[in-house]
Amino acid sequence: MKIGIVGAGFIGRAVALLGVQQGHEVMISNSRGPETLYSAVPGLGCLVGTAEQAIAFGEMVLVAIPFHQIGNLPAAAFSGKIVMDANNYYVERDGHYPALDQQQTTTSEMLAAQLPAATIVKVFNAIYARDLETDGRPTGTPDRRALPIAGDDPLAKAQVTMLLDQMGFDVVDAGDLHQGWRFQRGMPCYCVPLNAAELTTKLAQARRPEGI
Repeated sequence: MKIGIVGAGFIGRAVALLGVQQGHEVMISNSRGPETLYSAVPGLGCLVGTAEQAIAFGEMVLVAIPFHQIGNLPAAAFSGKIVMDANNYYVERDGHYPALDQQQTTTSEMLAAQLPAATIVKVFNAIYARDLETDGRPTGTPDRRALPIAGDDPLAKAQVTMLLDQMGFDVVDAGDLHQGWRFQRGMPCYCVPLNAAELTTKLAQARRPEGI
């Protein structure tokens, strides 16, 4: 499979590395241009390109950029793509978004509105990059770590689930895209190592905070 990555931070690079290790073709990009990423090629084993090139390249595309930058994405380029959304909302970095502060929507729903012709699956936002690189285990390993996903399209979620399994993780489906709040920052399962049963329990225990 071909995986395009928009965002070359810690999560973007970790997914690139794991994707290459599983035999996928990967192209990574950032906002500064491919010439700033060539030093990453030997360590990751992937291709580099512009954001538009990475989007066109990928059968699935990971978006792992600061949330406040989603408005700068080339929306038309994502038409027909499965987009893996690793974004989190940090007021300290992103500024205040009243709709998020008042729990009226979620980051992934806002990304879906920004990319209306794409299919969004929320994933990779609730694990540290260092854990993503080291915690994967073969299918069937007892107490294998599980990661949550959310999305509205069952086929897209199935493809993401397959990719996560290849990378060494079980998957717990939290539900439709709106349910992505259950594993956002501050929720009981956020960046906590859990097996599938434990993760299912923590997702059910999640409660939305009062608007801020």
